[in-house]
Amino acid sequence: MIRIESVTKRYPDGTVAVDRLSLDIPDRSITVLVGPSGCGKTTTLRMINRMVEPSEGTILIDGVDSRQQPVNTLRRSMGYVIQNAGLFQHRTILDNIATVPRLLGWGREKSRARARELMERVGLDGALAKRYPYQLSGGQQQRVGVARALAADPPVLLMDEPFSAVDPVVRKGLQDELLRIQAELGKTIVFVTHDIDEAVKLGTMVAVMRTGGHLAQFAPPAELLSHPADAFVEDFLGADRGIRRLSFFPSADLDLLPGPIVSVDATAEQLAAASADAPYLLVTDPEGRPLGWSEPHDLTAGDIATHGLLPHGRPFVAGTDSLRAALDCAVLSPTGWAVAVDADGRATGVVSQQSIGEAIRGAHARGHAQEHAQGHAQGRREDDEVRKVAP
Repeated sequence: MIRIESVTKRYPDGTVAVDRLSLDIPDRSITVLVGPSGCGKTTTLRMINRMVEPSEGTILIDGVDSRQQPVNTLRRSMGYVIQNAGLFQHRTILDNIATVPRLLGWGREKSRARARELMERVGLDGALAKRYPYQLSGGQQQRVGVARALAADPPVLLMDEPFSAVDPVVRKGLQDELLRIQAELGKTIVFVTHDIDEAVKLGTMVAVMRTGGHLAQFAPPAELLSHPADAFVEDFLGADRGIRRLSFFPSADLDLLPGPIVSVDATAEQLAAASADAPYLLVTDPEGRPLGWSEPHDLTAGDIATHGLLPHGRPFVAGTDSLRAALDCAVLSPTGWAVAVDADGRATGVVSQQSIGEAIRGAHARGHAQEHAQGHAQGRREDDEVRKVAP
């Protein structure tokens, strides 16, 4: 565990970047520091590996004061990933990744073997090994940065807005890759971002910081969205925090209707049966992959035209994606219905906005009931403790 105890960073001109910050960062999890510009996120991160020295307070790594070991030893025990990757432009990709193992005294072949292994782990084609950073895309460079940070297998990984300089599609892919790698390796990751969506997606715990380096709230993402600590946190989360909270509700309980789905080669009987269930029919190819929506009266068995179909939009994976994903699909659909697919992209059912709304209300009700039960149990535990010490 990384324990930050009453840490302050005050610069010579009197500026206070971080003010008496106390925070326990749990092992084998992703802790995200998020907040507006100038709130001390990056300063806090850099105090962990002593790129910035605290003015007051203590930072403990597994119970040991970070100032008790040489600064170079401390830094080499932590991976560090920054925006734009910070790669050495004169070194190949393979040698960039092998940098820290070489500094630790590993042989060249062992270091390069480790680098090749990590290229595969972070999703980089081995053919890129002999290229230079300028020959890679921004997303590829960030993957190299992550691989380099992992090269010596450090227990701690510090990441300072590593994905903010790439486009949204690449960013999503990098976020997914980080979550996959974390599931495999179980590092202690401290991640800085200014993007609340990124914080909610990646964080096991999220620390919201306010200007002046003060901690506003430290909680799991679902709790943060459900119970913001004050008006500042609520404003920072944004007016759509309720939509974000749906990311934590599974879509497994949605009432999917398989009836309104017809294949392009449907028979007259199949078409008639499907037409009775919904105002729109989802037309699929013979393998079951969605092609688009049509009104029943526009379809004729044996001659289902596909050129006039309404777009089916982006489907969601039933049971895997969240209620937020399902609602988004329904809202963007020209029919108001969302399409559910399996892992292979075959349609498994359709669901209306009304049904999704009912599922959301049910999920909220279950959440409130669980919170009430937890509060009741906590109250009983506190009463028991009082009875133990009472005369």
